[in-house]
Amino acid sequence: MSSFKLDPKKTALVVIDLQQGIVARQTAPYTPSQVIERSDRLAKRLRARGGTIVYVRVDMNNFLQLPVDQPSRDPNAPPLPAAASELVAEAGFQTGDVFITKRHWGAFAGTELEQVLRQRGIDTIVLTGISTNAGVESTARQGTGLGFALVVVEDACSSTDAESHKFAFEKTFPRLTRVRSTEEVIAALD
Repeated sequence: MSSFKLDPKKTALVVIDLQQGIVARQTAPYTPSQVIERSDRLAKRLRARGGTIVYVRVDMNNFLQLPVDQPSRDPNAPPLPAAASELVAEAGFQTGDVFITKRHWGAFAGTELEQVLRQRGIDTIVLTGISTNAGVESTARQGTGLGFALVVVEDACSSTDAESHKFAFEKTFPRLTRVRSTEEVIAALD
């Protein structure tokens, strides 16, 4: 892994769902605060080197409702406060960063994300966020299907439980992406 390098001009950090309604939940193996801090460190480093930073949030009150056995939310529940879909300030969104709103699990489906990345000459995506097995995994699967190279940052993602997170990083992501730590990605940008 010592030859792992990233070209900042062709790399985008895509940060998934670091918003009030998501980071308020318990996650494992890392806390939301740990994921936020590591994602912010990566954003600062890549931004300083001319890379693209993308923050993705899910509109929790306009989530695409499809027939499923276990809906993510009771369709008869009252709407959530608008703040539930707002990025937390600690995530580090800056003027000049890209902001994408999605209505389903993955950040590419039904959004302008692919177009934005292609217009900027991006060929590699570094992916962080919550939840490992929902928004992060769906985005990774969609992105690889579109021909992007992906790096998923293990210690800058978290799930509803440590076992699910571990399964994704040991069984799924290594077949779709490169798996690295925050420190490995930072070193690859230098």
